[in-house]
Amino acid sequence: MGKKEASVVTKIAMFSALAVIFDYVMKFSGLKIIFPWLPFLKFDFTGIPIMLSLFIIGLNGAATTSAAVFLAILVRSGELIGASMKATAEFSTALGFYFGSRILRNKIRLSRILSYTLGCITRTLIMFLLTIPVLNLYYGSLGVALALSPLVAIFNLIHGVISISGGDLIYVALKWRVPSLIFKGAKRESSV
Repeated sequence: MGKKEASVVTKIAMFSALAVIFDYVMKFSGLKIIFPWLPFLKFDFTGIPIMLSLFIIGLNGAATTSAAVFLAILVRSGELIGASMKATAEFSTALGFYFGSRILRNKIRLSRILSYTLGCITRTLIMFLLTIPVLNLYYGSLGVALALSPLVAIFNLIHGVISISGGDLIYVALKWRVPSLIFKGAKRESSV
C-alpha cells in the first residue's frame, strides 16, 4: 500500500469513527433533536462526517463512511431498517451533492447552489419513496403512510441542509487551519 492509499484509508477511518461517535453520543446523551410533527424522527450530526468524507476524499469515502454508520447503528440498536434508512439518507445527500457539483463546474456560485439543492432534493426524494413502504408496514395502512410522507420529506430536506452546511463549514475551517488534511491538487466536490 502506497503513501496516498494509506492516507485515504486513515482519513476514511477518521471520518467513520467521528460519525460513529456522533451517533453514539447523541443517542445516549439524549441530545438528538426531535422533529416536532413526527417524534420518531430526530436530527443529529452523523451526516457531517459523511459530507466531510465526500469533500476531502470523494464519493468512495462518503460511501464507506455511510457503511460504517450503518454498521454502528445496527450494532447499537439491532434495527436493520432504521440503520439502513439512516445510512441511505446520509449517503443520498452526499450523492446528490456530488452530482450537483459536476454540472456547472465553470460557474462557481451556481455550482455551489446547485450542489446544495441537488443534495437536499436527492435525499428528500429517495427517503420519501423509501419511507412509504416502511410506514405502511409499521402502521398497516397505506393511507397513513401517504399522509405522513410529506412530513418525512420536510424532515429530510431540513436534515440535508444541516448535513451539507455542517460539513461545508468544517471543511472550510480545515482547509484554512489544517491544509495538510486536504490532498495536494485535490479538487473539492463543491466549487468553493
